Order: sequence, then C-alpha cells, then structure tokens
Amino acid sequence: MIAGRGPSPALVLLLVQRLPDTSLTVALASGGRQHMGWGQDRHLAADLYDAINANTRATGQWKGKPPAIPPFPRPEAKPKKAQAGQRPARVSVADLYQHFQRR
Repeated sequence: MIAGRGPSPALVLLLVQRLPDTSLTVALASGGRQHMGWGQDRHLAADLYDAINANTRATGQWKGKPPAIPPFPRPEAKPKKAQAGQRPARVSVADLYQHFQRR
C-alpha cells in the first residue's frame, strides 16, 4: 500500500498464495524461469516415467548389460549460496540496529 491507496497487504498475500503452481511467479520463487509450467502434475509424470524405466531395466531379460535409459529432463535448480559452502557473515544485534538507524 503506497500512501494509503491500493489493495491491502493481506489481500495481496492471499492472491499470491492462490496462484497456480505453473505460474511465472511460482516458477521464479522455485529457482528461475526454467521452472515455468512445472506443476505437481508434471513432476509426478516425470517421476512416473523414471519409475517405469527403472522397472524396465530391472525386470528385462537383457543379453549382457541393460540399456542406459536417460531420465526425464527436469529444470535444474540453481544452487543457493549457503549450499556452496559459504557461511553468511556474522552480524550482531548492535550491528543490525546501527544499520537500520542510518538515514
């Protein structure tokens, strides 16, 4: 809400929470544009595809080694900085207070 105009923050939060899981907003929150269109149904279909291929490899009567069946292509998640082994800098409460008091 800017200068008392516009929708309330509670309404905006409610509308964002009700977005479909295939929307661009949810995709950007999940890791990027490559997640666009990847809802629960698409993830389940990809998992089902991989499970059927694993079952085919396990139960097939192959002469020699079973064939390599590539997994269903999925969007790659970008690694977070915390996962890359970098620890966030330690900040004290006094440092935070000083940061927010500056103008």
